[in-house]
Amino acid sequence: MDLTFSHRFVKVNGINMHIAEKSPSVAGNGAFDGALRRPVILFLHGFPELWYTWRHQMVALSSLGYRTIAPDLRGYGDTEAPESVDAYTSLHVVGDLIGLIDAVVGDREKVFVVGHDWGAIIAWNLCLLRPDRVKALVNMSVVFDPWNPKRKPISTYRSFYGDDYYICRIQEYGEIEAEFAKVGTERVLLELLTYRNPGPILLPRGKSYDDPVSLPSWLTEYDVKYYVSKYEKSGFTGPLNYYRNMDRTWELMGPLSKAQVKVPVKFIIGDQDLTYHIPGTKKYIQEGRFKSHVPLLDEVVVMKGVGHFLHEESPDEISKHIHDYFLTF
Repeated sequence: MDLTFSHRFVKVNGINMHIAEKSPSVAGNGAFDGALRRPVILFLHGFPELWYTWRHQMVALSSLGYRTIAPDLRGYGDTEAPESVDAYTSLHVVGDLIGLIDAVVGDREKVFVVGHDWGAIIAWNLCLLRPDRVKALVNMSVVFDPWNPKRKPISTYRSFYGDDYYICRIQEYGEIEAEFAKVGTERVLLELLTYRNPGPILLPRGKSYDDPVSLPSWLTEYDVKYYVSKYEKSGFTGPLNYYRNMDRTWELMGPLSKAQVKVPVKFIIGDQDLTYHIPGTKKYIQEGRFKSHVPLLDEVVVMKGVGHFLHEESPDEISKHIHDYFLTF
């Protein structure tokens, strides 16, 4: 597998964004003439990931004629991290992506989008706010959560899981960063990347990190070292600020109450993913309410025996799902 990628920085929405790109490696037909006219897939990562999490899909899809692009999102990796906590709402990040799409394909073209975890949340909001820029979406792990005036995010999570739930523990600026510093970057990343319990992530104060951690087959020592090198350089604060803006984003998205996602969508989730076990999620999918909010939802795939990082755990299967869906457009 050819794991060579080109890297560059793009000025978007007032910040310098790092992107990795894999150009098509097969000759195109009439619909694919010219490198800049190849269909573009924009991959959006989650936490605690980086562009690197999409390496397998970028290689696979570029070999099938797609131009694949994956940024480090605002505050992650080599992308600039604004100092203000308030600069990490979903609207800021969607603004970054519109700037990136403009830079990559021009200001009138559409791209295919693939999202996972936080990248899925951002992708849903991108489709809500700018459906004119998205041709179709493959989203993973996080269902579309329609705006609800009675459900402010942090208080809702606290009512489900208590104060030790990781999203609740993250809210106080600097507190969890200090704990992570004591534990060490590598150990924190290992705890998060190898988490396979379908139950919620709890981070009680004084939590022990003494138990040995075994790498799953899909995560290599090299992968861990890459993530560690980037997080030791840029820190956790930027990524954690996404969680600290969940309530603020909720407030800002009020005007989109009852708005639907009107972009063609395929949704994929693992049955061992903690997000699949959030109270109400299975019924939301199975009873048709998901489809009522995403009317162009073409398919929901629940992968058996697969956890949260499904695109890394089952890379070939996910690449095939993406290709098979985008091929219909």
